[in-house]
Amino acid sequence: MLSLLKVKGFVAFVAVAFINAFIDLGHKIIVQNTLFKVYDGPEQVVLTAVVNGLILLPFILLLSPAGYLSDRFSKPQVMRWSARVAVLITLLITLSYYQGWFEVAFAMTLLLALQSALYSPAKYGFIRDLVGTDKLSEGNGWVQSATMIAILSGIVVFSLLFETLLSGIDISRYGPAEILQSIAPLGWVLVIASVIEALLTQQLPNQHNAHSEVAFNWSAYAKAQLLKHNLSAIWQDKTVILSIFGLSIFWTISQVMLAVYPSFAETALGEVNTFVIQGAMALAGIGIMLGSVLAAKFSRHHINKRLIPVGAMGVTLGLFLLPLLDSLMWAAADFFLIGASGALMIIPLNALIQLHAPDEHRGKVLAGNNFIQNISMLCGLILTVIFSLLQWSESWLLYGLTLMAFVGTLLAIRMLPGGLQSLKIKA
Repeated sequence: MLSLLKVKGFVAFVAVAFINAFIDLGHKIIVQNTLFKVYDGPEQVVLTAVVNGLILLPFILLLSPAGYLSDRFSKPQVMRWSARVAVLITLLITLSYYQGWFEVAFAMTLLLALQSALYSPAKYGFIRDLVGTDKLSEGNGWVQSATMIAILSGIVVFSLLFETLLSGIDISRYGPAEILQSIAPLGWVLVIASVIEALLTQQLPNQHNAHSEVAFNWSAYAKAQLLKHNLSAIWQDKTVILSIFGLSIFWTISQVMLAVYPSFAETALGEVNTFVIQGAMALAGIGIMLGSVLAAKFSRHHINKRLIPVGAMGVTLGLFLLPLLDSLMWAAADFFLIGASGALMIIPLNALIQLHAPDEHRGKVLAGNNFIQNISMLCGLILTVIFSLLQWSESWLLYGLTLMAFVGTLLAIRMLPGGLQSLKIKA
């Protein structure tokens, strides 16, 4: 049983994870919906891909500092400072909305992602400290559920408020600057959320271990900048690297699917309301939330590897059906299937990484996990841009994702350590 202090700390931790995802998603939705209102066709897809690329780049470029900070300093302290920085960033974002500085707001997507990239290894590394190794799957399930609820809430809240603030306005003559000024009050939602997040980080229990430092060690930091040095811990463990590859496949598929589907819905289904489209895609978030709860239930006190190929097969089926569906209602149900199936994969994969990462290098391993995943997702977005520039049908790209998911399913069955002979690992 967890102590009362750890339970309170874990509740605060889950709330912090929720708000951080809510803020990131909220600003992204505002920028993407603005693009949707002003641009269409290939230009819309390319710019949407660029927005998503700005979110991914920091996780690639900050591999070394993110891992170093998480390994060398108290993880709660890293999260506290990241939350304080987020308050300043959201204030700048709100200013850009009121001033109609679309280019600045666009660039702020990168700045917000920089904060998240530094925060991420500390967040995932702290789960094991809070819940212990025997409850890793359950801890990851709660965090993943909170993150998905935040994404779902962000999509619904910001898309609905976005459309509400623009209702009754003829935006046919509006550019991105005028649209931003019309929805500028949404910036205060981001600011208030970031302040609450900063206050909640103060409720996190302090971490004390032999590897933490109280002062910044420039010599150790310089050594930690070597890419080979940062990735070495990953390649030493087959379970870790295969789990990272599995996560990379799923999140790359998700990134491309969400980038291309709004344009597909507009051209193939004739839907132009951003709230309706985003709402349909948000069912993937509900699916991930439910799948995370189920994965935690089926993995009590152990890591259930059986869920990984089952989830991969569900994702493959959902992707195959997506371009065949002729209504957003059925598409929403399909997004739910993809999300639920994906959660059955990612919960045990994340738990396997955290279990096998050595204590002294856990931040480095988790930062390397982000590095590989985001390079994979960036490649997926580049492929999306190429398809759009060549004006190839979005349907073919969705079928390409189906093939990718099918290959991932085969890898999950054939290459996961122990294969299908050893389906459960006691933590």
